[in-house]
Formats: sequence, C-alpha cells, structure tokens
Amino acid sequence: MRKFIFLTVLVVVGTLRAHAQQDAQFSYFMYNSLYFNPANAGIENLTRFTAIHRSQWAFYQSDFDDGGAPQTQVISLSSPIFKLKSGFGGHIVRDQLGNQSNLEVQGAYAYHLGIKQAKISLGVRFGFVSQSYDFSKYRYIDGGDPILSSYSGIESQVRPDMAAGIMFMHEKYYAGVSFTHLLKSTFDFGLNDTRNALTNHMYINGGFYYNLSTAAKFNFPVLFQTDFNQYNFTVGTIMTMMERNKEKMWAGVMVRQSEDVGLMLGYHFLKDKSLRVGYSFGYIFKDQAAKEPTSHEFILIYELPPIGPVDKKQQHTPRFRH
Repeated sequence: MRKFIFLTVLVVVGTLRAHAQQDAQFSYFMYNSLYFNPANAGIENLTRFTAIHRSQWAFYQSDFDDGGAPQTQVISLSSPIFKLKSGFGGHIVRDQLGNQSNLEVQGAYAYHLGIKQAKISLGVRFGFVSQSYDFSKYRYIDGGDPILSSYSGIESQVRPDMAAGIMFMHEKYYAGVSFTHLLKSTFDFGLNDTRNALTNHMYINGGFYYNLSTAAKFNFPVLFQTDFNQYNFTVGTIMTMMERNKEKMWAGVMVRQSEDVGLMLGYHFLKDKSLRVGYSFGYIFKDQAAKEPTSHEFILIYELPPIGPVDKKQQHTPRFRH
C-alpha cells in the first residue's frame, strides 16, 4: 500500500508535467530566463524584478477534491555587479500540482567575460526545494494500511538543490545551456523503499533579433528541455512596437510541441517604459479529454534605470544593453 500511495503521486506529477518535466513550464519563457539558466544573472546590465502567475488548464476539477488545476507563481531578481564583472540573482517559485505543493528558493551568481560586442557568462545556483503532500486528499482502497495513520494530513520535506549553466549573448543573437537538479535530491518521507528524486534536466535556449524598422523589431526565442529520457521543444515569435526609440508594446505567439499554442500581448508603462505588463492565453491541443483547454499567464516586469560607465554610449535591444 505504501508503494500504491507514492505510485499515485508519481502518476499525478507525470500527468501534470507531460513529457518528463518536473519543473514548471511557462509561455513567457523568454522573459523568465533566470529560472532556466543561472548564467543569465545580471547579463543584461539591468536590475530587473519579474513576477509571473500561471494558471494551467484553468478551472479544471476532478471528480474529487485533489487540489484542482496546476498553478505556478514566480518572483525573481537579476542585477549586475560591475566591479566584479559579474551578476547575481535569485527566485522564489511556488508550484501547486493537485495535492502536491513545491516551494523553491534559489540564489544565483554569474561571472561575465566580455568578447568585443558580446558576452559569455558562467553561472551557478544554490538553494533548496520543499515538497509537501496533502495525504488527506488521497483516495485509498485498504483502510487498514498503517501509513494512513502516520500521514493523514500535510507532510513536507526540504532538500538542497544546485544548477549550473553557460550563456553567450550578442546584440543580435543569444544561446545558452544549463543543467538543473545536479544533486538529485530525494524525497522519501521516511519510506526507505521509495525514492521520489529530482532528476537532472538540461535546458538549451537561444534566439535572434531582427529589426524590421525603427518602429518594429522581432525576437525569435527557442527553448529545448529534457530529462535525458524525453524532451520538450518550444518556439516563439514576438514583435515589439517602438515609440521614440523606446519599447511600447508587444504581441507574439508560442508553440509548445507537447501540448499547447499561446498568444502573448503586453504593454510598457511609465514615462521611461520601465514597467511591463503582459498576458498570455494558451489553448491546449493535446489530450483535451483529461484537461481544460485553456491556460492563462500574467507577467509583471520592472527595470531600474541602467547604471554603468557613463563614457560609453548605451545601446538598447530587447535583451542586451552595454
């Protein structure tokens, strides 16, 4: 019966994170790059705060109270350290998957190497992951199983976590690779015959920019992710409209090979356009019988005024300033 309970956990997690993804997925992956790769810490020479809320399979409800549809919140910070030619950052993630709740707190550091008009960044990330299960939401067959008396409510465990990555960034293109959950921490909740481990994941992201005119430019981002058993591939296109050489609004689409297609819209606020607010509507095209067909994602980004050497003219692109 012990294995039955944790088998149920693994089935739920596997269903909610299709194609071998334990980590949360986002439509706005291109604006949440620090989550995937610690080498992005401070690489754009900007201090940036980002907040994301994602409701996946919105309004989904099962036949019994299991916690409902997946919901994810992220708060992150990225900032340069000019004197050390580096950057730091961190994020807090809450990921609710039915009766399972994950809390992740991570801090990142990256060292930047300048190469003409480009940068190479090497980053590491350390932190912890907490997993919690509400055992009261499980349906069971054998009411006499002793584990049910031991775990009748919410149980939690905390484990260390680590990631590393490398990033290359130019004004016109960028590419990076990272490896997460390097420690392969396990969550057993005192059950020695069962291990629910964080598996290694590899992320490869990249993209390029195309300036259509002084009034519009494009970003073409790509994200490949795998746990070395299965993989997932996401591509997108974002058009940014300019006003007086400043970004004003954006619109785009993204397609996730394993599940959905999304429409993204956003607008820049404040006089210096330092506040961005965006929304993404996702439509599920796979296994609709087991899910609700839509997902919703909101993003809020605030950037502090750029700092750095005052004797160099500053150039602006969607992701790189120097």
